[in-house]
Amino acid sequence: MDRFLLFLIASLIATVSGGRDFTGDGVLRLPSEEASRFFQAPDSDENEEGTRWAILIAGSNGYWNYRHQADVCHAYQLLRKGGLKEENIVVFMYDDIAFSEENPRPGVIINSPHGDDVYKGVPKDYTGEDVTVNNFFAALLGNKSALTGGTGKVVDSGPNDHIFIYYSDHGGPGMLGMPTNPYLYASDLIEILKKKHASGTYKSLVFYLEACESGSIFEGLLPEGLNIYATTAANAEESSWGTYCPGEFPSPPPEYETCLGDLYSVAWMEDSDIHNLRAETLHQQYELVKQRTMNGNSIYGSHVMQYGDIGLSKDHLFLYLGTNPANDNFTFVDENSLRPPSKAVNQRDADLIHFWDKFRKAPQGSPRKAEAERQILEVMSHRMHVDSTVKLIGKLLFGIEKGTEVISSVRPAGQPLVDDWNCLKTLVRTFETHCGSLSQYGMKHMRSFANFCNAGIQNEQMAEASAQACTTFPANPWSSLHRGFTA
Repeated sequence: MDRFLLFLIASLIATVSGGRDFTGDGVLRLPSEEASRFFQAPDSDENEEGTRWAILIAGSNGYWNYRHQADVCHAYQLLRKGGLKEENIVVFMYDDIAFSEENPRPGVIINSPHGDDVYKGVPKDYTGEDVTVNNFFAALLGNKSALTGGTGKVVDSGPNDHIFIYYSDHGGPGMLGMPTNPYLYASDLIEILKKKHASGTYKSLVFYLEACESGSIFEGLLPEGLNIYATTAANAEESSWGTYCPGEFPSPPPEYETCLGDLYSVAWMEDSDIHNLRAETLHQQYELVKQRTMNGNSIYGSHVMQYGDIGLSKDHLFLYLGTNPANDNFTFVDENSLRPPSKAVNQRDADLIHFWDKFRKAPQGSPRKAEAERQILEVMSHRMHVDSTVKLIGKLLFGIEKGTEVISSVRPAGQPLVDDWNCLKTLVRTFETHCGSLSQYGMKHMRSFANFCNAGIQNEQMAEASAQACTTFPANPWSSLHRGFTA
């Protein structure tokens, strides 16, 4: 028997002799790839000694933002099918969509026109007013004592673990929305990521970010060396896009009056749904998602970007998302099998699409039609108020011609949005004190406030200009201060 084992080992060595390596002490060492092939368990995978963790965040509320919670619920189902345990997935979502009176299928959320229910079984870790920036940071850092509300679930990761973060919502230059105030600022997020790295409680971290101007969250801010790889739905100065919207092809079922998903988010999840993620790398998915989200260089699309430690993109998706055993025999093809939609909807206009579709379908003279009309007028009133006051403040601070130039200027690629983030937060608070909340639409003007700071504007100047520009502001839910400041 001993002779047979020796013969077997000798035969094994012979099969890999082309790559053998003799050390100075005469010990033969097999190349790591060949050694792992022969001596590891059949189900083992690269670096799988650690645990997979995930944080999923829908940063909005309101039925017109249906798609963000649908995205997050879909991501949860994807991870569970991939083998992640429920206790290792932390979910943040307001949870006002599934049982909204607007939802034509109560208790059900879909993420595509013919999709299955993605809401069933999703844990309610942090919902409603517990979906906050502070709770997100505490959950990522594993700091239970800093939590307020929720189930107390956190990422209790160790040095060999892999973390996946997915966020879907509205954004603006340097800012991500939340259903509660304050909003999430890029500088604060980067500091928390650095703190997480310094704690030595992960091996690698991947961040997928769906939001307008999402590139500005990492542009010039996320350094290499943190073992973090991030991709974003858009670059630092463009919108991201909703998809499966009324009027599109493919469109949602006729009873739906809202977008079901987001273009970038649907692209990465529908790709993951059909592939063997042991065979597909982060980079391969990035390329496919970039192609689909760009939508054939049409006007309905955005530039998917990548930041941080790009070298991590050689990792297989399996390391972060797991993989559905049903896809084990799928051979990866380096092309999109899923076509982009005929058109998409600018994230910032998705609420208008909902209200208009609601108005169009409601019976003439019905309370529902009157409500939809009121909602459209309130939204447009708020938009015009924010747009006009920011423009006027720019002119008051810099003059008629110079003001327009300062407001619209964009820094070169690779530079952060602003040099002094405390200045940015201060100017935003001052604006909101006099002019009302920016809300999800007003985030588009964050670059203007950043440019004011970069030009040396002091808070006293901002306060004086804001007071002149805003003697009153619309007293509707889109612009009130009842939820506090975004900064």
